[in-house]
Amino acid sequence: MTSPITTPGPASSGKVWLIGAGPGDVELLTLKAARILKTCTVWLVDDLVGPDILELASAGTRIVNVGKRGGCASTPQDFILRLMARYARSGHTVARLKGGDPFIFGRGGEEMAWLGQRGVDVESISGITAGLAVGSALGLPLTHREVSRGVTLVTAHTVDGARPDWRALADSGLTIVCYMGMARAGQLVAELMEAGFAATLPVAVVQHVSCIAQRHIATTLENLDRDIEAHQLGSPAVIVLGEVVRHRQVQADSAAQAVPVQRSA
Repeated sequence: MTSPITTPGPASSGKVWLIGAGPGDVELLTLKAARILKTCTVWLVDDLVGPDILELASAGTRIVNVGKRGGCASTPQDFILRLMARYARSGHTVARLKGGDPFIFGRGGEEMAWLGQRGVDVESISGITAGLAVGSALGLPLTHREVSRGVTLVTAHTVDGARPDWRALADSGLTIVCYMGMARAGQLVAELMEAGFAATLPVAVVQHVSCIAQRHIATTLENLDRDIEAHQLGSPAVIVLGEVVRHRQVQADSAAQAVPVQRSA
């Protein structure tokens, strides 16, 4: 940046779009997102946005990386907020481009409220979140009338350290898709088993969902931490827990299936 970020003044003719870039595969970007991105003069891009999506930028677009990744050096959220407002008030159409969906563990709600309270014109565009894209990536039905009548998306990482009500989820019988759980997989296993989840519960772990670099394993809850380490899986990844994992059918025509599902002994 060539000038400091200051407290924004009154809004001008600019606008901010909170855009979900999807799980990574450029072909999973929505038509609306692709169309609006062409009109944006500034892109503020998260780390999890697929590199092919950046190729859609119009000539002269200013692309600013504002990466946020758990456990890594990240751009401060306050800086990002003020940067969006500053560009919009300078008359720019700003794309706040986020991996997945802005409103699913993407802080989109906070950003929309902050901008709206300051008179900045802001709209959002949905994206496919990784926790739902994993279904097609592995041919894995997140709901199945024989074993699961619903799906719950949860995060294992919160600012205040609070945890989901694992006991209630254990009793629900629903499929659970857990985000941001890789760094504390061992602790996650202990919490789930203490809450009543079966040690033999089927689990799938999918890294880089929908991308060429996608890798995945299928295991059981009791072996989750061991198998993550054995296969050297890391973030970004989602963890799918539930009987639906037994119904997965890895799709042969997907370019992302470079690594077959591994079954633990």
